[in-house]
Amino acid sequence: MPYGSGTFIYLDNAATTRAAPEVADTVARVLTSEYGNPSSPHDLGVQAARLVAAARRQVARLIGASENEIVFTSGGTEANNLAIRGAVYRHSRRDVHVVVQKTEHASVLNTCQALEQEGVAVTYLDVDSRGFITPDQVLAALQPQTVLVSIMAVNNETGVIQPVPAIARALAGLPRRPLFHVDAVQAYGKIPLSPGSWGVDLMSISGHKIHGPKGIGALYVRNGMPLAAILHGGDQERGLRPGTENTPGIAGFGVAADLAAQAFPDAAVKMRALLEQLYDRLHSGWPDVRRHTPAGDDAAPHILNVSFPPVPGEVLVHHLAQDGVYVSTTSACHAPSGQPSHVLAAMGISGPELAGAIRISLSRFTTPEEVDAAAEIILKSVDRLAKRYGHRQAKK
Repeated sequence: MPYGSGTFIYLDNAATTRAAPEVADTVARVLTSEYGNPSSPHDLGVQAARLVAAARRQVARLIGASENEIVFTSGGTEANNLAIRGAVYRHSRRDVHVVVQKTEHASVLNTCQALEQEGVAVTYLDVDSRGFITPDQVLAALQPQTVLVSIMAVNNETGVIQPVPAIARALAGLPRRPLFHVDAVQAYGKIPLSPGSWGVDLMSISGHKIHGPKGIGALYVRNGMPLAAILHGGDQERGLRPGTENTPGIAGFGVAADLAAQAFPDAAVKMRALLEQLYDRLHSGWPDVRRHTPAGDDAAPHILNVSFPPVPGEVLVHHLAQDGVYVSTTSACHAPSGQPSHVLAAMGISGPELAGAIRISLSRFTTPEEVDAAAEIILKSVDRLAKRYGHRQAKK
């Protein structure tokens, strides 16, 4: 039986992953047996504090960071908010400028749009037809009052890998360097990350994308970098994230990070091979398929974005779900709105290709058998739906 599938094939791992058995066992144990408050002075509290410290080391190790550079949050969205608002709120809102790209996750774009209402100036960088930006674009957008550049490492819809190390090097050469934040939620555990050696100041990561629990994430905060708190309460997480720690989630996150480190890079190689196998099957059976994810090392190993015009993506997703294959259209955070992908639109994709896009995303537990079965089901659904929408191309 495929990992976690039962009677269905789950290919929506960019939205979330099933918790690894070791993670689920850890979370259950901490919830029921090691449930002390890490701030309590008694034995149960001390034991919980040790769990948090151990997980902090595990999460940091996967990105080559020090444990004291990890601040636990409720997930990637909060980590992005803490990074962006924390950098901006150190200054007067009317005298600061932020640079982001148009294809960022909603938690970055919506935060920046909210900051604009507070008087913050924001520049949204265009991407090229493949979804990339360049270091020169970033440098050209800087202003004397720029305090933050925020660039996503791996796009959550297309898998595009932005040149984060090159951007960091370009910023490092400036006499007055803005802070550099990277949303690495889709990159963590999938591609090599080294914020310290690259010169990244802030990096957002999340547990549930690497077979950890939902509701837990972290922000890497480079040692010595001042950041304003956006929540106020106790002294937990160096005062940057007050409130009782989610000890079960943190402990599970630590286990998930350890497992991801053990699996890397073999898991990435396997996922990339399966992704290309899937695309080859789709293209062979339906030559009119449009690929929106770059091939090779320009994209993450687990995400494939394609469309089968004129078949609408939302219709195809629902048909595939009825046949036991779970994929998505846009980001899970945008899916309820039913709006076309802002990422693909920024790449200049329009019309049936934009409306027809679906995202297929693998995990390290995805099997060749699942990929082959999913390809067959997708092709059958596309053939059936294409005829409904007036497209008469037959499969090979």
